[in-house]
Amino acid sequence: MHDVVIVGGGHNGLVAAAYLARAGRSVLLLERRDELGGAAVSERPWPGVDARLSRYAYLVSLLPASIVSELGLSLRLVRRRVASYTPDPRAGGASGLLVDHGDEGATAASFARVTGDERALRAWGELYAMTADVARRVFPTLTEPLRSRAEFRALAGAAWSPLFERPLSETLAERFDDDLVRGVVLTDGLIGTFAAADDAELRQNRCFLYHVIGGGTGDWDVPVGGMGAVSGALAEAARAAGADLRCGAEVVHVADDGEVTWRDADGAEHAARAGHVLVNAAPMELERLRGRAEPGAAAPSPEGAQLKVNVLLSRLPRLRDDAVAPETAFAGTFHVNETASQLQTAFAEAARGAIPSLPPCETYCHSLTDPTILGPELRAAGAQTLTLFGLHMPARLFRDDPDGAREAALAATLRSLESVLAEPLDDVLWRTPDGAPCLEVRTPVDLERELGLPGGNIFHRDLSWPFAETDAEAGTWGVETDHPNILLCGAGARRGGGVSGIPGRNAAMAVLGR
Repeated sequence: MHDVVIVGGGHNGLVAAAYLARAGRSVLLLERRDELGGAAVSERPWPGVDARLSRYAYLVSLLPASIVSELGLSLRLVRRRVASYTPDPRAGGASGLLVDHGDEGATAASFARVTGDERALRAWGELYAMTADVARRVFPTLTEPLRSRAEFRALAGAAWSPLFERPLSETLAERFDDDLVRGVVLTDGLIGTFAAADDAELRQNRCFLYHVIGGGTGDWDVPVGGMGAVSGALAEAARAAGADLRCGAEVVHVADDGEVTWRDADGAEHAARAGHVLVNAAPMELERLRGRAEPGAAAPSPEGAQLKVNVLLSRLPRLRDDAVAPETAFAGTFHVNETASQLQTAFAEAARGAIPSLPPCETYCHSLTDPTILGPELRAAGAQTLTLFGLHMPARLFRDDPDGAREAALAATLRSLESVLAEPLDDVLWRTPDGAPCLEVRTPVDLERELGLPGGNIFHRDLSWPFAETDAEAGTWGVETDHPNILLCGAGARRGGGVSGIPGRNAAMAVLGR
């Protein structure tokens, strides 16, 4: 008999395990894969190549400093100097928009060059001053019991209508005339989210909110050592506190009486009983484990909408814009064919069941900020990584022909990227000892198979607002299910999504509060 059994050893499950074990609870954590960390891992994708990439998740924003401090994590996060660079497709990529935290003059000159005047820069500053104020006010509430809608509205103040009530498209159209500037802002509402800018359900608004409030500032940081350093520190904290962490343990059933049935690597079944069961898996997966419903029977199945490409390069590729060095352009988020109109075109094509003809995507180079993920030989040779995230690639595009659609999506995405480069990407790809290119690609269907994410949805389901939407929810932790002793502790909880640890901590607080 354990006090708590945790299903799933992703970073949120590890956070819950660490808090509960430190509080003296007996904790058993069961992870299906051979390693802990879920999507927050670092791996060597290519044989004979000493590069440890953040294979799935890759940046950190939503992880509260309080969790790092309370668990005593040995973890270093580094701020990127450059926020973003966006080649202008209207100029064939020969110029672009640079947002450089370290050089306000360069940022102002870039806005003037792309938009023709100072209004866009002024509107940009006003928008992000508003989101920064919202972040400062609301981020601390994510590790507290849920505020009511009215309380949250009071916290948001003047930002309530533009961010929480009206489609993001309206908010951007009022502020920006330029199609490229609107698109750069809009991308934060579409990461892993298949929605139009004017979606009436405001899925894009919820996604945007989580992308601009992290840490109370909205900054996105690079984990030194890669994403595996985050999960590694959490696993170390959980083990040090006494939690029993087991890999190769696939949970096959969760009973309402607290009995959890799991299967080991040899296929033998075991059972563990607990006072509380915390589930670091999607709500739909919990329903399956409880034997309560067929997938999709009670609600629409989750659907991811992204293409993830990892690349190792012999050097960074040359740009068509010779005014910006590649080391600057790729240090932050490098936006490719992401004007607002291009994003809408890609959404419409995907909604019709077609792979976007010119896929919008964005990349960044982890090794420019943190070269420790590369071995000495690669560093000496000037090698660099490239992480690409493609938008509007919903799972539906890959169901019928996973392999063929994956190859087609990759080819289209590389064409999109190369439309703003001065040379083919193939010319700078690093090769393995046997001559294979160091490039890998993952679709939502791949993530479903590898990580157990229904529909490949990186948020487990559509993101929710970070406040109580009913009176009954107010004052809860947003992790509760219809059974008092079965709780969600993963991204599918309210205030889940991203590498944050927030739902893991909140589930632990819900247990300790009882």
